[in-house]
Amino acid sequence: MTIIETRHELGTNAPKSQRVDVRLEVVVIPVSDVDRAKTFYAGLGWRLDADFASADGWRVIQFTPPGSACSVIFGNNVTPAAPGSAQGLYLIVSDLEAAREDLLARGVKVSEPFHGAGDVHAGTDEPYLFGRVRLNGADPQRGSYSSFASFRDPDGNGWLFQEITARLPGRIEATDTTFTSSGELARALRRAASAHGEHEKRTGVHDDNWQDWYADYIVREQAGQPLPT
Repeated sequence: MTIIETRHELGTNAPKSQRVDVRLEVVVIPVSDVDRAKTFYAGLGWRLDADFASADGWRVIQFTPPGSACSVIFGNNVTPAAPGSAQGLYLIVSDLEAAREDLLARGVKVSEPFHGAGDVHAGTDEPYLFGRVRLNGADPQRGSYSSFASFRDPDGNGWLFQEITARLPGRIEATDTTFTSSGELARALRRAASAHGEHEKRTGVHDDNWQDWYADYIVREQAGQPLPT
C-alpha cells in the first residue's frame, strides 16, 4: 500500500511557542433510540460521563472508551444527521484479538479480523480506510496499522478496530511516551522482550543493561523512530 504523507508547512515550521493546542475530544453519533444506545455503549464497558435532559425533550449522553482522550455523544436534538449514518469510526488498539475477545465476551457481534490487499481498491466490500477489499485474517506480517475488525451499534453506526503497535514517524513527540492501561504497557514490554532476545542472539552475550535497552525500544517504537537492534 502506498502511504502519502503531507505536512502543513506553516504548522511544521512555526515555533512551538506559537502553537495553539486543538484537541479532538467529542464525536457526535446519531441514534434513533437513546436508551437503547445507552445500554449498548455501557455494555461495551465504556465510561458513562454524562446523561443530561431538559423538559423540552433535549437529552445528551456522553461515553468515553477505556484509555481514550476522545468521547462520543448522542441523544435527542443534538445532531441533524440520520441515525446510523456515522461510519468509519476508528478505535485504535494494540492487540486486535484481545479487543475482539472482549467484545465477544460482552455479547457484541464483531467481524473476524481482516486486512487489505495492497493498492487494490476496486473490490465489492464495504469501504474502509484501505479501500474496498477485505482479506480474511489479520495482516500476515502483523504490520502496524494493517489489521482490522468491525462492529456496529444498534442503529448501524459503523465502528472499526485498527491494530497499531508502532506509530509512523512524526505522529508522536519523541518525549511523549504514554500508555493508557497496564495491559497496553505489558504488550509493549513483551514486544521489547522479544526484540531483545533477538538482540542477545546476534551479540552472543547476555545484556546486563537490558532495562535501558527495553526503555529505548519502547520509546522509539511509540514515536515511530528506528528501533534498536
